[in-house]
Amino acid sequence: MRLSDFDFDLPEDRIALRPAEPRDSARLLVVRPGRPIADHRVNELPDFLRPGDALVFNDTRVIPARLFGLREGRTTGGADGTPVTVEATLHRRLAVNRWSAFMRPGKRLKVGDRIAFGAREDRACGLGRLDAVIAEKHEGGEVVLAFELSGPDLDVGIAQHGDMPLPPYIAAKRGEDERDRADYQTVYAREDGSVAAPTAGLHFTPDLLERLKARGVSLYFVTLHVGAGTFLPVKTDDVESTRCTPSTARLRRK
Repeated sequence: MRLSDFDFDLPEDRIALRPAEPRDSARLLVVRPGRPIADHRVNELPDFLRPGDALVFNDTRVIPARLFGLREGRTTGGADGTPVTVEATLHRRLAVNRWSAFMRPGKRLKVGDRIAFGAREDRACGLGRLDAVIAEKHEGGEVVLAFELSGPDLDVGIAQHGDMPLPPYIAAKRGEDERDRADYQTVYAREDGSVAAPTAGLHFTPDLLERLKARGVSLYFVTLHVGAGTFLPVKTDDVESTRCTPSTARLRRK
């Protein structure tokens, strides 16, 4: 099975830059054995389930994991001494003050470089600071950031200065705004940790969840944090050679 087997044309006007409103008005493709493929809406989902069926939801909460900053002590080399602007997408928390991150421009960064994230206009008075040092550098632009803040203080700093990490096909067409903080969060999100949304769950509304329960469908919740690797392209054309790393989690029923 080759990656090229999955190529298809996607017209620009079919790429949604905002979620459907209301969420459960999104289209739903229903495929059943021996029946024609049918076009429906997500709000019709209870009609296709039976009492005793179960649905499993990922209740991870997306954090604003996209950070912009300046590499201190180094410039672009121009006559005006412009500092190098960098972008970090946090990937996985390693310790109370350390995150693995994908950074751009990755090749120009070195271990020991100091990165000043946050609002530039506040830095002189010490406000708005979110500083980190590149502690390790790996392939593909991945680094380990050691922040000066740690624990809950670091969480607050990231929440204050970070942007929601929009999918690349959206980020290439528009900037992040305040709506995205709600749009790219499921209505049942409870555990901070993802750097990308579990997108299938974005279509559910409180009303739809209640109708599913009234139908006799059991709802279970599991926490599986989504990493920034979901934004990376597949690097091999042999799809069957790619293997997923198994995860473990505990189900919670509501």
